[in-house]
Amino acid sequence: MKILKGILLSSLYVITLLTTYYVHVTYFKVDVVFYSALLDSAIAASLMLFLLFFINFNSFEKTLLLIAWLLAGYSIAISVPTVIDRSLSFYILEKIQQRGGGIKLSGIEDVFTKEYIHEHRLMDVRLTEQLSSGTITIEDNCVKLTDRGKELASFSRFFRKHFLPKKRLLMGEYSDTLTDPFRNSKQTEHYLCK
Repeated sequence: MKILKGILLSSLYVITLLTTYYVHVTYFKVDVVFYSALLDSAIAASLMLFLLFFINFNSFEKTLLLIAWLLAGYSIAISVPTVIDRSLSFYILEKIQQRGGGIKLSGIEDVFTKEYIHEHRLMDVRLTEQLSSGTITIEDNCVKLTDRGKELASFSRFFRKHFLPKKRLLMGEYSDTLTDPFRNSKQTEHYLCK
């Protein structure tokens, strides 16, 4: 009987989470989609925690349910709104559909560089996320890493170099180029801060 109650409560949590998310994105300001969705999952879990006081579960069972709900909320937050908001893959699918179901392979790069960046305000979105995360500052028209940003960039470079696939399929060829994408990068001086 408790298992059935747990399943029903978990289903109610998902409904509460989806409702909270919908109200939040429809009627309130959102700075960063991922953080907003995480907040919604915490709000939904808090509402469900209140309901748990009236359910005949012991403290351990209530704690397990709360942890499961928070993990489910995190998974939903990162897997649905965040992925759709940030995903170039979904954008390409949507763009192909918008263009009647087909785009020439030779035009895909133009779609990205000339349409995606503009249509999705990609730089504005990413800079807003980084500012909100405390990884960058913008001073005198110069984007600078904070100490936290430096640590994350170093971790990312280390992980990319040592733990991303060395033989990754890229358009019919296996390559390690994405373990060091800056390998053949040309430094452009005109945009450096002085």
